[in-house]
Amino acid sequence: MPVFHHLTPPQSPSQTDNDRVPLVSVEDLAFNYHDGLPALQGVSFTISQGEKVALVGPNGAGKSTLMLHLNGLLGGEEAPVRISGLAMARENLPLIRARVGLVFQNPDDQLFSPTVFDDVAFGPLYMGYDEVEVHRRVEQALEQVGMTGFESRLSHHLSVGQKKRVAIATVLSMEPDILVLDEPTSALDPRGRRALMDLLQALPLTMLVSSHDMRLVRELFPRMIILDEGRIVADGATEVLLADAALLDAHGLEAP
Repeated sequence: MPVFHHLTPPQSPSQTDNDRVPLVSVEDLAFNYHDGLPALQGVSFTISQGEKVALVGPNGAGKSTLMLHLNGLLGGEEAPVRISGLAMARENLPLIRARVGLVFQNPDDQLFSPTVFDDVAFGPLYMGYDEVEVHRRVEQALEQVGMTGFESRLSHHLSVGQKKRVAIATVLSMEPDILVLDEPTSALDPRGRRALMDLLQALPLTMLVSSHDMRLVRELFPRMIILDEGRIVADGATEVLLADAALLDAHGLEAP
């Protein structure tokens, strides 16, 4: 059975309750798989503007399922999720999906156009922006991820690390409020992993990142949420939770 530890998430001394705008609000979220097995049970949390939060837990804990609820890919209009105050309603879905930049674990699930430019331009084109604005957004997104000059390259010819960068650019081109990434360092060699960590650290965005890479969690994310058996069992300062050996052991985690 999960061991529950509820800690107050860390706050910057310069922040007050009034300027910590909740970009993500989830209240008592429950979800069952098609076979009736519970995937999420009573999940509640908020993420404020500027926070960088790690979501950790063993395989099958419900991390990916939770992340898919944040832009309506699961749960639909019944999900008790709000993004920047917007309820998860049909009329809000296009705006919510622009505000929540969801990056999948496997970049090949996100890159399907003939060229890098086409992949990064897809979202802005879908939102109806004109040619000038689309080009501006593509140029800016590729510059942010260090992929300027790759516009005409074929996405499937890129290295894994390059694909991950382009996948991130595809959501940055939508100028999201929050970046949500699933296992961003998986399948990367040490050099690619370090480069991606540097990229994530440099991006001035609110983030929620699911990862088994506890070194990544320790270095980049001041707050950590532990999910196990579909429930949040701990939510607090990363340095405090990583120092709790009994907590980590109870939920299949290891200190870096």
